[in-house]
Amino acid sequence: MSTTHPALRRAGLGTVLAAAAVLAAAGAASAHVTVHPESYAKGATDGVLSFRVPNEEDTASTTKVQVFLPTDHPVLGVLVHPQDGWTAKVTTTKLKTPVKTDDGTITEAVSEITWTGGKIGAGQYEDFDVAFGQLPDDAGQLAFKTLQTYSDGKTVRWIEEAEAGADEPENPAPVLKLTAAAADDGDSTSDTASKSTDGTDGKAGTKSGTVRVTATDASDSTARGLGIAGLVVGVLGLAAAGLAVVRTRSARS
Repeated sequence: MSTTHPALRRAGLGTVLAAAAVLAAAGAASAHVTVHPESYAKGATDGVLSFRVPNEEDTASTTKVQVFLPTDHPVLGVLVHPQDGWTAKVTTTKLKTPVKTDDGTITEAVSEITWTGGKIGAGQYEDFDVAFGQLPDDAGQLAFKTLQTYSDGKTVRWIEEAEAGADEPENPAPVLKLTAAAADDGDSTSDTASKSTDGTDGKAGTKSGTVRVTATDASDSTARGLGIAGLVVGVLGLAAAGLAVVRTRSARS
């Protein structure tokens, strides 16, 4: 028997372990509570934000989700989409600085939405959709601090905001980036084309119960899926090649 066999096996094992570590890291990163789409134009009107909440626990279910909306740069005209099995409680707050709009001056805005009564099991996630009338035009991003409570009493606080140039915090808050509105964007709608599965234009209130998918979400999900699939195929290819070399050397010995 050739003495290269143990070395090849160790190399193959090392490659598999390294790939597994990369996949685990990718899975952990995607398990954070996030908001979709990731960006809208400043001052965008009649859109939908989807808060994606994954369950990170193996032995407990998510039973309560609290999303806090900023009031220093308020989101106006908030409406909550009905969620099967969940009951939503909406809390409004008086604004320190009223917002002037074409429809008048707004003195109150939604500051918190709490969903209870439902359950997100292990290995599952839930999308909580919130429609808005108008986003602020005087901010570069909006952080939606979120609390996720499990059936065993554990609460994960997704409230940390990343600093410029720093690594992502352990429990980052969902962040919506606000981009400069296009020059020809007359109605300040989202810079990400929003489409619904029934052919509507994706704006709030067009049709109840539709599932909306944005171009940004689709491209991000596709790229992430292709990247992970490519990594898995590469690992399998290396393992197969190593096994073939071992068998060849064994045959010659």
